[in-house]
Amino acid sequence: MRYLTLTYITRPDGKIDESMTVCRNIRPNDIQTCNVILDFRKLQVVKCTMNGTNVPRDWDRVVGYYYKHYQSTIERLFNENGYEIVKPELTPHADTISAH
Repeated sequence: MRYLTLTYITRPDGKIDESMTVCRNIRPNDIQTCNVILDFRKLQVVKCTMNGTNVPRDWDRVVGYYYKHYQSTIERLFNENGYEIVKPELTPHADTISAH
């Protein structure tokens, strides 16, 4: 899969539903209806709008936001498109090391 798409739908009671999908290709209908389209092959934000307002297309910022909510899906998309995810190594804090 190549793309992560998100669509936001406002219900009559004012609450917002979020629908997330992954797909190989985007269709003309996706360009019109999806609020967010992320291309994991080119690492670019194809579209990012919220309530009709364009949001800055900063790849790291947008992916970082959705990574908190869709971590496993985003990691899979990176891997499927040839990118390796490098997580920082955790170093023990001085107060957690005990001398014997």
